[in-house]
Amino acid sequence: MRVAVKETSQYPWFIRPFFWKQKRKYGVVLQPGLVWARVPKLFASVAILYGALDRKSSPVDPVLRSLVTVRVSQINWCHFCVDINASTLAKRAGSLEKAEQVAQWKDSQLFSKKERVVLEYTEAVTFSDQQVTEELMLQLKCFFDDDGVVELTGLIAFQNLSSKFNSALDVPAQGFCKLPFDPISDSQV
Repeated sequence: MRVAVKETSQYPWFIRPFFWKQKRKYGVVLQPGLVWARVPKLFASVAILYGALDRKSSPVDPVLRSLVTVRVSQINWCHFCVDINASTLAKRAGSLEKAEQVAQWKDSQLFSKKERVVLEYTEAVTFSDQQVTEELMLQLKCFFDDDGVVELTGLIAFQNLSSKFNSALDVPAQGFCKLPFDPISDSQV
């Protein structure tokens, strides 16, 4: 990584419960958390925003949220994010199939119409050479009301923030999801 992390005991006391929760959920403290926590106010803000976006009452269902986070992570070359988000997607979807096909979603029959529209919107928001068209927004509004569109857009923006941060600082994968290929480069591992 391009920024060193500290021992968890060296972070402020009010940050350590987040680490405890990560260790309980994932078995380890997540490397991005250790990097963000070098600036405790920034870490706390990011953690609160993530919690708001990944809540049970979100109008964006858990599988869709995971599809979005995996696709944004692939686009931004975030190995850590693809690793953890593909693992989450596999758990939420009940298999690895969709996680293995996200990069090729346009050519796969695994994705519903709603998932295809959301993935198209995700790419339009994420790629700098694309734009959200009125036609795409009309398709999206077949599945989401205005509040849902705002929440989905917020999730895409957050994942862009997170994956660009991790990619820039070269945060490595932590081994959560052993896909049979590298979905970023689409090559055999």
